Amino acid sequence: MSMAFQIRDCSLIARMAGVRSAMNLRELEERIAVCPDESLFHHFCETVIRPTFDNPDYNNDFAMWTSRYLQDRKLAERLAVINPYKCSSIDELRKLVLEIIQERLMEVDHIPWAPKKDQFHFLRSVTVVYDTGLILNSPVDLFERLPEVALGSVYYHFVEARRRTENGLDDFSNWLSEFGDGALPLIELLHEIDFYFMSLSELKLKLVDIVNRSEVTNAFK
Repeated sequence: MSMAFQIRDCSLIARMAGVRSAMNLRELEERIAVCPDESLFHHFCETVIRPTFDNPDYNNDFAMWTSRYLQDRKLAERLAVINPYKCSSIDELRKLVLEIIQERLMEVDHIPWAPKKDQFHFLRSVTVVYDTGLILNSPVDLFERLPEVALGSVYYHFVEARRRTENGLDDFSNWLSEFGDGALPLIELLHEIDFYFMSLSELKLKLVDIVNRSEVTNAFK
């Protein structure tokens, strides 16, 4: 018997990561090398749920800061194309970021500095999770109720879950796998979503579109 799926929502409480702020590119490199894993995750992956992150040109804080305050758009563009979910671990992500910064440091004649008031502050977040009271008992419930699910729930179950679950998959896929082969087409479609470069609103629209496709819904009729 398949388990019911409890829809949860979440919010973030940010705090300092215990690493000194960076004022120039060399300091940024040094701090990234030693900052906690949670800080890298925050600056790459949690921007999508932060209401204070308002730069659609860049998906991570490092790209945004190097563009806006170091005035180094070339470096910002290199950092912006990084998809952290394509990395096998935070260590691999850290190594990739450091390689890009080190390459840029070898190219420039002068190390770029930011104004003192605009230095980069390393943060980490605590995720506060709470029940919404919405329970799904079958995939049909998912089809019907997904449009009313909050964006925080989309983040928690489809994005943040990849760091939390043992197999690195989203909560919806793991739950749907309990319903046998009939759920496989839907699970495969969920796995194909390149979600990192989407806003949560865009991601939710994509999810709603997928679960309402006829070939998916017909499998559960």
